[in-house]
Amino acid sequence: MKAFPLQSLLDLSNVRMDDAARKLGQLLASEQEVEKTLALLEQYREEYEARFRQAAQSGLTREEWSNYQSFLGRLHDAILQQRILVDASKQRTVDGQREWLDKRNQVKAFDTLSQRHKAIEERGEAKTEQRTQDEHAAKNFRSGEH
Repeated sequence: MKAFPLQSLLDLSNVRMDDAARKLGQLLASEQEVEKTLALLEQYREEYEARFRQAAQSGLTREEWSNYQSFLGRLHDAILQQRILVDASKQRTVDGQREWLDKRNQVKAFDTLSQRHKAIEERGEAKTEQRTQDEHAAKNFRSGEH
């Protein structure tokens, strides 16, 4: 049976698909990390706001009030920045998924061609085998008549 002429491209596309899958795994892990950090920042802001409300009920000096407000402002900014990181990470994950799907589709296309090649080769071998058997049977038949 002749080798599949595009086997090296099939092998290369498999390697590239595996690389894209690994990269996608890393992107997903990174996305989870930035989302986890965002959740922690938001939780910390809620806890700090609760402390601020309790302290405000007990009475705050102008300086304490200013310190709480300033820190809450910095927390708010940090949360906004983290949301930007989350959005960017999600976009990279979407792009990574698209790349992996493209690579997988390439593998499927080459694999389909490989299967067709194999089927054609097997049919050719079967015809050759059948021809050989027919010739052998005809030779036996002729030699039996003489």
